[in-house]
Amino acid sequence: MTMTAHAILPSRNEDYGFFQTLTNCPQRERRSAEVWTLASRLIAAAVSADTEDEMIGIRDFLDSRMGRHFADDVVGNMTGCNIDCETAINAAIRRWQGWRISKRTEREEGIPAGLPYLTGWVQHFAITAAMADAD
Repeated sequence: MTMTAHAILPSRNEDYGFFQTLTNCPQRERRSAEVWTLASRLIAAAVSADTEDEMIGIRDFLDSRMGRHFADDVVGNMTGCNIDCETAINAAIRRWQGWRISKRTEREEGIPAGLPYLTGWVQHFAITAAMADAD
C-alpha cells in the first residue's frame, strides 16, 4: 500500500457521517479531527488513492450516510474489542474491502459489481463530485 501525497481534506459535515459518530464515541483516544485525518490516510492507502478527485471521494464518503455506517463499524470495533482508533479503523477497512459491490448496488448507484465495497463507494463519491464540478 502506498500513501497518498495529496492533502487530507477536512470534513464538510461535522454534524453527521463519520466525524459526528466518532465525536460521540467515548472510547476514542484522539481528538475527532485527528481520527478523521487518520481514517482518511488509511482509506487512501487501502484504495490506492492517488488523485485529488479520489481524496474528495474519501472526504465525501466519510461525510455521507455510508461514512456513518463505516464509523459505526469502527466504533463497534473499539467498544467490542477494546482496541485503539487506528486498529479499529484498519479492521473496518479490511472488512469493507472484503465485501463486494452487489448487482443491486450496481443497478441503483452505478458502481461496478464485484469491486471491493470501500473502493467502490470512494470511487462513487469521487465521480459524483467530479460530475458536479463539471456542471
